[in-house]
Amino acid sequence: MALIWTISSAVFLMTMLISLGLYAHLTSREEIRTWSRRLSPSGQAAPEAGALATTFSFWMSKLSELLLKLGAATRPKDEQEVASIKRVLVTAGFRSEHAPLIFIGVKLFLAIGSIVLVSVVPAVMWGFPSDQTLLMYYVGAACIGYLLPTLWLKLAVRSRQDKIQKAVPDALDLLVTCVEAGLGLDSAITRVSSDMSQTHPALGEELSILSLELRTGLAREEALRRLAVRTGLEDVKTLVAVLIQTDRFGTSVAQALRVHADAMRVKRQLQAEALAAKLPVKMLFPLIFFILPSLFVVMLGPGVIRIIQVFIPITKAAGQ
Repeated sequence: MALIWTISSAVFLMTMLISLGLYAHLTSREEIRTWSRRLSPSGQAAPEAGALATTFSFWMSKLSELLLKLGAATRPKDEQEVASIKRVLVTAGFRSEHAPLIFIGVKLFLAIGSIVLVSVVPAVMWGFPSDQTLLMYYVGAACIGYLLPTLWLKLAVRSRQDKIQKAVPDALDLLVTCVEAGLGLDSAITRVSSDMSQTHPALGEELSILSLELRTGLAREEALRRLAVRTGLEDVKTLVAVLIQTDRFGTSVAQALRVHADAMRVKRQLQAEALAAKLPVKMLFPLIFFILPSLFVVMLGPGVIRIIQVFIPITKAAGQ
């Protein structure tokens, strides 16, 4: 039994180190690219930035290959399920061809790692558990580890959609300005994508993909529909519908965009007013349970102390 727990501890430590390394690799690589692009005069990533973590990237690539093999071994037979996972990953910003398989591999990897984790923690904290208790720990940990990447992916999708949602009005105003200045719609999209890539990278990336698809000869309507599917936002879908109808019926693009921009501005104002109207209700709980009791103590405390100081001698005198 002791040998089993020793092996489990070693596997647990290895799993934790690999997981931390993968997380650091995924979070730091994009930061290195961003800062090197900002610091480089040409706007391109400095070559030194990629050389800083060559060895680390090598081991992370090996880990990616392992996750890819795990994902390929447990790939769902239903292609629609794989396509659904890929669509969600694209919405979250992961466009790699192997992203669905790596995601499936991560789920399996974390499920196994969670089982190893509960093999170590109960022994350290509560001693060796019984077989039934340990089996319950295994099942619960495997479920949590398997579902944790899905929860993280949903949070990543929501975060990216919020960033795009906040950037759409600014991009629309820039698009209106470019079109009214005489640029064509395709050229205006290219210019706006270049400008938005610095202030709003998420939307700038989507517009850059749209511009690339238009330059490669894809029909404008199809490229716009792909943009709506990738983002999954109602505001983007509405904008795409306006552009498709304008292109189909030959109406003025500048006028249609101007009307849509005004409508979105009114919508943002109404949303701000709705949030302001909810503020008193949200402040009610902390006001009643935290602020008012403290205020009552400060206001009534000295009076209560004074009353006690006056009435205690009177009570003692009456008792005597």
